[in-house]
Amino acid sequence: MIAVLQRVSEASVKIENEIKGNINYGLMILLGIEEADNQEDIEWLTRKIINMRIFNDDNGVMNKSLLDVNGEILLISQFTLHASTKKGNRPSYIKAAKPDIAIPLYEKMLNELDQQITTEIQSGEFGADMKVSLVNDGPVTIILDSKNKL
Repeated sequence: MIAVLQRVSEASVKIENEIKGNINYGLMILLGIEEADNQEDIEWLTRKIINMRIFNDDNGVMNKSLLDVNGEILLISQFTLHASTKKGNRPSYIKAAKPDIAIPLYEKMLNELDQQITTEIQSGEFGADMKVSLVNDGPVTIILDSKNKL
């Protein structure tokens, strides 16, 4: 799994011109799922996301986690994170999981995050044409790959 974490002061997702999810201070997360992903990837990524110290303390130093600041999460599925661009100019998405694998893993990720934080998790809709808006705070953007843990 690949997750792109963006620290935001606000973020929202619209589907067919209607707001599906929105948050204030917290993380907007783009999540890419591949065929080889499993529960271990979900658990590792969840621990990293909620404990990553990328929020400012009273001295303006990134020393606090999402849990410390009671931050919110907007989780958006994005298969294009697994794009292969090695050959030609048209990306290949062969590594991206098909919906029958990706949807249950996406829902498990939502559930795992929901169990670990006290704020409500907002999300997009798997496979929908989504319009995501955000105000990146910092900017702070972190990329996590569960297949690259070491």
